Amino acid sequence: MIALLLALGSSLAYGCADFLGGLGARKAHVLRTVLIAAPASLAVELLLWPFLGATFSAGAVGWGAASGVASAAAFALLYSTLAMGPMNVLSPVTALVSAALPVGVGLLQGEHLGVAGLVGLPLALVAVVLVSAGAGAGSTRPTRTALLLAFGAGAAIALQLIFLHQAPTDSGVAPLIVGRAVSSAVTLAAAGLMYRRLGSERPAYAMSAAAGALDSVANLLFLLASRSGDLTVVAVITALYPAGTVLLARAVLGERVHRGQLIGLATAAVAVSCLALA
Repeated sequence: MIALLLALGSSLAYGCADFLGGLGARKAHVLRTVLIAAPASLAVELLLWPFLGATFSAGAVGWGAASGVASAAAFALLYSTLAMGPMNVLSPVTALVSAALPVGVGLLQGEHLGVAGLVGLPLALVAVVLVSAGAGAGSTRPTRTALLLAFGAGAAIALQLIFLHQAPTDSGVAPLIVGRAVSSAVTLAAAGLMYRRLGSERPAYAMSAAAGALDSVANLLFLLASRSGDLTVVAVITALYPAGTVLLARAVLGERVHRGQLIGLATAAVAVSCLALA
């Protein structure tokens, strides 16, 4: 139950972070947004260090660095995807891909589910599919490029979560700190190489920093959830984060939420209940 609640919290934080990051990337080049978001994330994790501890063993540093490279790719691909829009289609597509890979890894590592889990896990995947069922009548349809970016973002997010899960359980927030330091360095290097192509638009500083801070909170909650529960369950619950993005896009941007997505949200509630019983 603790792992489930932590995963739900991670899902909510990811959904809010993606919404803010996507909006920020509409105001300036995506790398300008990430240059604000990544250091903000690192600052949050450094503030957590005295409270949660950190052990920088070889495993923590190695897996943390790998997650950082994946995180940098996820930041850039995801915010580019959401900036293209529509958010209420592309974010759920990314989530579907980000859920499938960790589930496969968890099952290959020998994780097993009870009867309630065997019902809840497929329902959760169905919920992600329904929420990502595509644009309804009158909604903007995503381009092929946007869909490819969404799939790439999902794969990068999945690798980030898998790498964090592999870090030693007694390492505290060390994998998060190393990962965010690496992702910040990668982002800075990419920005330096592409400086002439970044444009002169000023990024949305507050929005980008808030997205980065929320992303750190989401990563922390996922790390704690995966340490106390199965990766298969935690990853799928976390992958329901588009629900938050979709609802925020509806409330703030007026993007349409069609019937299939509403059914998906209801299915997600049933799935979470089943997984809680598991």
